[in-house]
Amino acid sequence: MSAQAQSASIDGRKLFIFIFMVFGMFMAILDIQIVSASLSEIQAGLGASQDDIPWVQTSYLIAEVIMIPLSGYLSRMLSTRWMFALSAAGFTIMSLMCATATTIEQMIIYRAMQGFLGGGMIPTVFATAYLIFPREKFNVISPVIGLVATLAPTIGPTLGGYLTEFGSWHWLFLINVIPGIVVTLAAVTLIDFDEPDFSLLDHFDWWGFAAMAIFLGSLEFVLEEGSGEDWFQSEEILLFSALTVIGAVVFFWRAFTAREPIVDLRAFTDKNFAMGSLFSFIMGVGLYGLTYLYPVYLSGVRDYTSLQIGETMFVSGLAMFLTAPIAGRLSAMLDPRLLMGIGFTGFAIGTWMVTGITHDWDFWELFVPQILRGCSLMLCMVPINNIALGMLPPQMIKNASGLFNLTRNLGGAVGLAVINTMLTNRQDFHYERLAESLNWSRPVVNETLNSMSQAMSSLGENAHVAAIKSLSGVVTREAFLMSFSDLFLVLTGLFLALVVALLFVDRPKPAAAGAGGGH
Repeated sequence: MSAQAQSASIDGRKLFIFIFMVFGMFMAILDIQIVSASLSEIQAGLGASQDDIPWVQTSYLIAEVIMIPLSGYLSRMLSTRWMFALSAAGFTIMSLMCATATTIEQMIIYRAMQGFLGGGMIPTVFATAYLIFPREKFNVISPVIGLVATLAPTIGPTLGGYLTEFGSWHWLFLINVIPGIVVTLAAVTLIDFDEPDFSLLDHFDWWGFAAMAIFLGSLEFVLEEGSGEDWFQSEEILLFSALTVIGAVVFFWRAFTAREPIVDLRAFTDKNFAMGSLFSFIMGVGLYGLTYLYPVYLSGVRDYTSLQIGETMFVSGLAMFLTAPIAGRLSAMLDPRLLMGIGFTGFAIGTWMVTGITHDWDFWELFVPQILRGCSLMLCMVPINNIALGMLPPQMIKNASGLFNLTRNLGGAVGLAVINTMLTNRQDFHYERLAESLNWSRPVVNETLNSMSQAMSSLGENAHVAAIKSLSGVVTREAFLMSFSDLFLVLTGLFLALVVALLFVDRPKPAAAGAGGGH
């Protein structure tokens, strides 16, 4: 009995090391969004053009999305210790280089290298959690990694806004240096979970790696830039779309024929892993999509500063933080499918509430939807992680962790691309419909225009022109709000569809789900 209790207990030393690793992962995920609220300040500091500055974020994302699936192979080859230590050290050095950048070209190169090196920490932490702790304790460990994976991108804009407001944009990167050194030293001196297998270097599939880099890098570029370039009307988008297809064909060919493929896709033959990856993809849409959408509304319609946006968005982060321990306890007591169903439904209710948005919605109108979003994300993430990774045999977990984390990032990229395209198309549609109703033969239109002209009578003969411009601005704003509402309606349908998809998930074996109940 005591042996059983011992096997189900958490080793304090392993937990101590794991906390350092989680902090490294937190920095890597945080840095995706930390610059989003401060791009204008970075642009001014580097003298960058409006076209170049988005690459401060895009270069990080493209490089990170290439490293994440590669990390499983590298972790097996180098061992967890050296994979994580090199990732943390490289990320820290590149953070320092970003802070010292004097041109936009330097910044883009340093950010790409920062994203590539930092991307190695994220799946390594997920894999480590499921390799070093007993399954009976997943309900304690999984909320920790779930919280970091969802909280970091949510509070990124908030933290970035504060750092820029009270310091300078350089602190967006300098803030990583001291923690990065500590995490690196902890990794080198403390991690001893496995041994390296350098024989894997002899069989490294360079063609597979090159194809994967071209495939994922080009795909991320197309998704990031497509909506702004009017998709396939752009020769650049057509070129990178072709590279995506060519890279994908070669990558999948190598994945099934190479002696040691860069990414082992066999994990997808596990039904629960495949379904967990699908859920992770959609959660990426919800997580990154709403982190993008709310600031678009708050800045575009409400004229909020980056600091005010950060303070408003913090509600979701706080809800996640407070829900994490509850989600852990519930995962030990409830069927994970039921917990995911509650989470998906809560998310759908939250997005459905925003379909009634008007131009005067403020902090308090968004308060409940944001709480629902934060709580629901945490309730979903814990069982999704356990469903996808908790049932796999240990030898598959490192590779599977990279694939699982990739799906969340790709979900975010696809979601943002679709969101931007839908916002533009639906806004154009609603603008045309509203403009049609502004017929000068309608008395109500003339009355509105006359009253606006009278209100602007101080402008003299320009009052009528100003009134027409003002009326056009109102129509543009309302068209945007209607497109915003349409988008939230689609997200509502998407998350309700996930509730139905739960019917295809197998109930986890009692050893994984039930053991926590005796805790």
